[in-house]
Amino acid sequence: MHGQTLDMNGFWDVPDGKVAVVVTYLEMLKAPEAPLARPREDLTLERWPSPDIDAYRRLFRQIGEDWIWFGRLIQEDAALKNMLAEPARENFLPKRDGAPVGTLELDYANPEEPEISYFGLIPEAIGGGAGRWLMAQAVEMAWARPETRRLWLHTCTADSPQALGFYMSCGFRPYKRSVEIADDPRHMGLYSRDKAPHVPAIG
Repeated sequence: MHGQTLDMNGFWDVPDGKVAVVVTYLEMLKAPEAPLARPREDLTLERWPSPDIDAYRRLFRQIGEDWIWFGRLIQEDAALKNMLAEPARENFLPKRDGAPVGTLELDYANPEEPEISYFGLIPEAIGGGAGRWLMAQAVEMAWARPETRRLWLHTCTADSPQALGFYMSCGFRPYKRSVEIADDPRHMGLYSRDKAPHVPAIG
């Protein structure tokens, strides 16, 4: 294949038991000139420095089951615990009336290019501006660091259909696309087959 270009046009079969999604990467190259959202009296944001693994997975599943999030569910306990404890990784809990309504994870492994690695709300909290408020917190924290030159995140076609437009409305711009093929978490028993009907389970 040296010196040749792979023709990627056309249709490619995805094996039964697998799921294929198109991943879109987005970036923000400078801090917004104005806050993305107004302060909220009904919401607070708390640092979650040492997440309990079981509590973390319960919340992860509650937020992500409609979109078949699975990355953190298939990790071994020790690996997940070590990852969440990484000094460059910061987890936060948006709360209403003292109860978590979502998750926010910022990864500063590359301090000049931090990543919003997880961002989401439980179904009951979606709508009413809570998501934009949470994104405003993430953007403000990331750009408050003098090292930051670029803030980025990614979403995919298994995620909420509103996600891409939401991120762009917050000032992120797409810069790359890729295709991910992975074991379907519904076939792995992590979710029931009726979850994420916009990405049907096959096989």
